[in-house]
Amino acid sequence: MSSKIGYAVVGLGIGRAHADGVLSSERGELVAVCDIDEKRLGKFKSEHPDVAAYPNIDEMLRDDRIEIVSICVPSGLHAELAVKALEAGRHVLVEKPIDITVEAAMKIEEARVRTGLKVGVIFQNRFNACMEPVREAIDSGRLGRMILGTFAVKWYRDQKYYDAGGWRGTWEMDGGGSLMNQSIHTVDIMQWLMGEVDTVTSYAGIHNHNIDTEDLTASVIKFKSGAVATFVSTTCAYPGISTDIQLYGTGGSIEIDGDKIKLWKLVDGDEFEEEEMLENYGGGGTPVGDPVKVRGHALQVHDMIDAVYYDRDPLITPREAIKSVAIVNAIYESARTGKPVAPKKV
Repeated sequence: MSSKIGYAVVGLGIGRAHADGVLSSERGELVAVCDIDEKRLGKFKSEHPDVAAYPNIDEMLRDDRIEIVSICVPSGLHAELAVKALEAGRHVLVEKPIDITVEAAMKIEEARVRTGLKVGVIFQNRFNACMEPVREAIDSGRLGRMILGTFAVKWYRDQKYYDAGGWRGTWEMDGGGSLMNQSIHTVDIMQWLMGEVDTVTSYAGIHNHNIDTEDLTASVIKFKSGAVATFVSTTCAYPGISTDIQLYGTGGSIEIDGDKIKLWKLVDGDEFEEEEMLENYGGGGTPVGDPVKVRGHALQVHDMIDAVYYDRDPLITPREAIKSVAIVNAIYESARTGKPVAPKKV
């Protein structure tokens, strides 16, 4: 193995964040990018003349310097291109969601098993600084038995956002609207913190956009544990309000606004702990005294490079990422049928 891992990015929308992650890594080298948009590809090439620029993935995959490929194209193409890269002998990091259906996403998992290569999936919000103490409070039992969760993604997108590119807000390529695209991160956080979902009962509708999918959902989520949550997603909340995550257990209550802890009340805690949590994690970003500076996409890009370098699994594997897609699909099915729906088993 060479001293640095050769890396390529397909899709230079959110893929720019992947590329930046590679450029900031110690063990990775950005050797190629790919985009069908000539203007976007040319702009990147002018900024990074040493990086090869390819107009299609087939041509790019013939570049034998590449060991890892980030897939950052419209969601409905993730499985197709990820499988292509795996079958060409490349490890893969897939932007969220892994794909828009469980069946498509499983093709990536099957290709991973078949090729023996590594696949990671982006869910960078799991690694927000505030999530570390929250997860520890749950895992240690300090939050007690979970009773209730409330999750609300209250964002805003104008019509120009959906019109740009022609794929957003379509069932074929986006797989949904406010829920599948904007809120998939929070769906992942919900199941990661609260456990396996039993059933969902949901509403979905189009309220302020000309799109095929939806711009608002409201759901009641029942978990195998007996806990219950509400989940709301929208891109109609002008000018874009917040993402609220609230957890209530027999051992206390924790509330998060975006990436900031705004309430920390544990039965076995005290005022000093509460003040410390709000001081350290109430400002968002990197907490006071935290030596870990890398967050967001860069953290997972660095992790993917290290996974290949050290021959280990990435932080988030396909089977873990498919869980959120199964929940989202169940919410859409419940909204269509008016009945409770159980997510598909992963």
